Amino acid sequence: MANSSNTNNTNNAIYSTMVRAGRTTYFVDVREAKNGNKYISISENKIDADEKRQRTTVRVFGESIDQFRQAVDEAAAAVAQ
Repeated sequence: MANSSNTNNTNNAIYSTMVRAGRTTYFVDVREAKNGNKYISISENKIDADEKRQRTTVRVFGESIDQFRQAVDEAAAAVAQ
C-alpha cells in the first residue's frame, strides 16, 4: 500500500510516499538541504524479531539521482526475470 503527498508534512519533506510490506515500512522523501539542493531520502523502518524498531536511511543527492535510478531500474528488471 502506498500513500503519497506533494505538500509539506510533519517530517518537512517536499514530497513523501510510504510503502508498507509486512513488518517493514519504506519512506521515499524529497527534501531540501540547508544549501538549497534537493535530495532523495529512502528510509526503511522495520520491527525485528525482538520487537525492536530499526531504521536505516539512504540519501541520494542530485548529481547521483540519474545513476541511482538506472541502477534501481536494472535491479528491478533482474528481479522480474
